[in-house]
Amino acid sequence: MKVLNLECANGHLFEGWFASEEDFHAQISRQLLTCPVCGELHVERRPSAPRLNLGAGRSDAPPPDRRRPDHPPAGPDGPTLMHPGPGGEPTREGLQAAWMQMVRRVLEQTEDVGPRFAEEARRIHHGDAPDRAIRGQASAEQAAELAEEGIEVLPLPIPDALKTPLQ
Repeated sequence: MKVLNLECANGHLFEGWFASEEDFHAQISRQLLTCPVCGELHVERRPSAPRLNLGAGRSDAPPPDRRRPDHPPAGPDGPTLMHPGPGGEPTREGLQAAWMQMVRRVLEQTEDVGPRFAEEARRIHHGDAPDRAIRGQASAEQAAELAEEGIEVLPLPIPDALKTPLQ
């Protein structure tokens, strides 16, 4: 198994697991590999260091805590804050991870009503449907009409990779 560091044309960094180098190139040529953040097809391999698990030096002791003293602990669902860079500012990787975590939570906690979004949002707003969090597709014109009616909507681009189960 080869684990490669990858980057899309929009600068999103992610990791890909492939059976071989040939498998990586085959997926690229057949346009099967896309950025999990934005769906971009142009993906390039980034430099990475190999990691070898040789089994030597194994121990039942927990690994040492290598976090910086000012680095906050992870919450029950993993890291909850962006990893700060050397100057305390969020890193690109930290921002990307935080955004992906937020999108996953939105997907988990909302009902997908698809292209019926505007209609269902109105029904909920007027009390004709149960009050619940929904997501779906609406045109810019539909979103503007909803806003004029006092119905708050938030456009949220969801990467195609998060819309379907992992294979």
